[in-house]
Amino acid sequence: MQITLIAIGKTDSRELSQLINNYEKRLGHYIKFRFKILPDVKNTKNLSESQQKEKEGELLLSQIHASDHLVLLDENGKHHSSMEFSKFLQKKMNSGLKNLVLTIGGPYGFSDAVYARSQEKLSLSKMTFSHQMVRLFLVEQLYRGFTILRNEPYHHQ
Repeated sequence: MQITLIAIGKTDSRELSQLINNYEKRLGHYIKFRFKILPDVKNTKNLSESQQKEKEGELLLSQIHASDHLVLLDENGKHHSSMEFSKFLQKKMNSGLKNLVLTIGGPYGFSDAVYARSQEKLSLSKMTFSHQMVRLFLVEQLYRGFTILRNEPYHHQ
């Protein structure tokens, strides 16, 4: 199985980018992992919130293949502990999926078309985080999940 993380817009913080890259490298020991950054939609000042979501949705859906299992990072998604998330990952690997796609939307969330295409929604917290921070938290939790599955000493209960 491969895991692909798709996010809209690049990270402005060099420090965050370095931390994300660190966890990306670590993940490579466990699974094929790709991080795709899609460009920000241009001229958003002239677009309504709905129009921006539609344009981002079109861009996002152009990256998704029919066989991909699409999971949206969404505030109304399912909450997992780190242990539960590791079981979620194991279940996906056991199911024979070729590509698990985790997606972080733009500032206003996802379009209706993206929601319709997705199979699941996942939430990292009831709190709101910047899209930049969510990237780091998600790659860290992916790494943590795989260390849990391998009984490695990274995670402590």
